[in-house]
Amino acid sequence: MEIKRQHWALAAVPLTLALLAATGCESTPGARAMPGAAPSTPVARVCAKPAAGPAKALAGAVTVDPAVVGDLAAKTKSSPPNTTFWLRPGKHRLDPDRYAQVIPKEGNRYLGAPGAVLDGQKKNQYAFGGTARNVTIRYLTVQRFVAPPDEGVVNHDSADGWVIEHATIQNNSGAGLMAGARQQVRASCLRDNGQYGMNAYKPNGRITGLVVEGNEIVGNNTGDWERRREGCGCTGGIKFWAVNGADVRGNWVHDNRGTGLWADTNNNDFRIENNVLEANDGAALIYETSYNAVIRNNTIRRNNWVQGRREADRGDSFPYATIYLSESGGEPRIRARTNKIEIYRNVLENNWSGITLWENADRFCNSPANTSSGDCTLLVRDTDRCAKPAIATAPLYADCRWKTQRVDIHGNRFVLDKSVVDCTVKCDRMAVLANYGTYPDWSPYQGQRVAEAITSKQHNRWHDNVYLGPWKFVAHDPSRILNSGQWQGAPYQQDAGSTFRAGDGG
Repeated sequence: MEIKRQHWALAAVPLTLALLAATGCESTPGARAMPGAAPSTPVARVCAKPAAGPAKALAGAVTVDPAVVGDLAAKTKSSPPNTTFWLRPGKHRLDPDRYAQVIPKEGNRYLGAPGAVLDGQKKNQYAFGGTARNVTIRYLTVQRFVAPPDEGVVNHDSADGWVIEHATIQNNSGAGLMAGARQQVRASCLRDNGQYGMNAYKPNGRITGLVVEGNEIVGNNTGDWERRREGCGCTGGIKFWAVNGADVRGNWVHDNRGTGLWADTNNNDFRIENNVLEANDGAALIYETSYNAVIRNNTIRRNNWVQGRREADRGDSFPYATIYLSESGGEPRIRARTNKIEIYRNVLENNWSGITLWENADRFCNSPANTSSGDCTLLVRDTDRCAKPAIATAPLYADCRWKTQRVDIHGNRFVLDKSVVDCTVKCDRMAVLANYGTYPDWSPYQGQRVAEAITSKQHNRWHDNVYLGPWKFVAHDPSRILNSGQWQGAPYQQDAGSTFRAGDGG
């Protein structure tokens, strides 16, 4: 994880899944999106009125009694795989032991009646654990469990193939939910959890085929972990780690205490579309040391006011933005549904700044400055190969670093009214930049090499956008602040075909 660490000169409505139909991963070759076209994005209002579960037990289902402490865990243990359990209305409890939990068997289904709650009473750490595959949890509220930091309450062990639908997972410590391969999280409320709404992390292996659709993800990181562990990168409405293939669509991600959606370290092949991302304290979206994504048709508003203002008040000149790409780009050699990062047909309105493309020149495989310690790029499996003298020449010179490259930003609408954001400076920037490389002493990326590459050699391109309001642009390093004419002119030649109306945004 890394949010920018080094400056230029430093060393060191009930839910209806009325989602827009997907139209493929990339825009049609040669087609031009309508500049500034507004996405038609429904809001997934799940938490205020959750969908009700079955009022009676289904035929063949095992009934679970809330009056019997530990009944759910005990009946799960005594029943065969592929059993359906119906939880009666009321508050269900586990045994008071901190490690007491439900250990499903393969194919089990857990259905909550209207008003069914599984309550950890601030005593139990985990609700559902174990490694059984293809478990389903529907119409159930899971609350008040006390998972340790970085651990989760539901699917604690990141088992594969789980389906979480019409669930409310709220007021837990740690992560409300973990993720495994082929997991589907739909129409659920992930609310007010201590660290993450969901932590998509699998200790052994990568997560593939993840679907997150039509959920409300709100108020998470109640523990304010970024302040407790400065720079930990350990919070978010959802945090994704090493996920290969994710569809994140139709969600309402709002009012989280930190970043809304954060993909960190060797994620690949993401499609982030038709979401409403708003009023998160930090960035709406961070895509970090990761690859190949489509970000389209999202409504993104009023994000990053807290973090952006805090850093500006400290005098930090870095362009903190609401979409932040850090050492992330398109890579044709890594299989995905796209071979670039394409950001298009989004509306960004009254956020603290816009989109920042960033590379830390000192962050690469085997560098002490790599905050994703122990990880290397997906192009180099053996980190030890990234050492002198081989790293100074092809292919390792290119392959040992995560690169912000092949980013195509077009057809978006950027609106800024400073009176709404309540700012005068540093909230109005679009940026592509890097720091001055200095470390370690054997690094082949010292000096301005990375800044020159990300700015002019790595095929990062803005075009055919609409800008309303007093936007500024940062290129190469934080000191180069440009107006729209300089941004469009030589040597940067960005935003061809774009429209600038400085007086219209406020």
